[in-house]
Amino acid sequence: MKIRPKTIWSMTLDGTGDTPTKTTVRSRDLTVTMDEPKDRGGTNLGMMPLETMMAGLIGCTNVVSHKIANANDIDIEDMSVRAEVTVNSSGTRLVKEIDVPFPEIRLYIEFTTASDRAAVDILKRDLRRYCAVSKVLQQAGSKVEEIWTIHHR
Repeated sequence: MKIRPKTIWSMTLDGTGDTPTKTTVRSRDLTVTMDEPKDRGGTNLGMMPLETMMAGLIGCTNVVSHKIANANDIDIEDMSVRAEVTVNSSGTRLVKEIDVPFPEIRLYIEFTTASDRAAVDILKRDLRRYCAVSKVLQQAGSKVEEIWTIHHR
């Protein structure tokens, strides 16, 4: 019997402000450090919070792409994802409140496949529908553009 995971669940993360720029966050048995670069007064011991958000988008893109591929018998090999992000930091610098801190996000998604183009089109269609991080960013007003490079073997 196949066990189906719950569709509604909760998670708890705990964070500690170690310094004015460095934050340690714990979830499950994992720890992540976020920090600002040295030129912004930080110690550069981790990604900035904004970078960790975009890292989440890359991770979600990878995981959900593979789930879609598995559900549709699509072959994915050697996937890589690059995010190029336009950031409006007026809000985080306390210049003025802004509605869309990430006006433009370009995701460069590349992989090799033996699947045909029609199957890959399913993946392209469904990724933006099912990646939770992408959905949140889109609904917040960010323009998320996916640029695909598919190598067919």
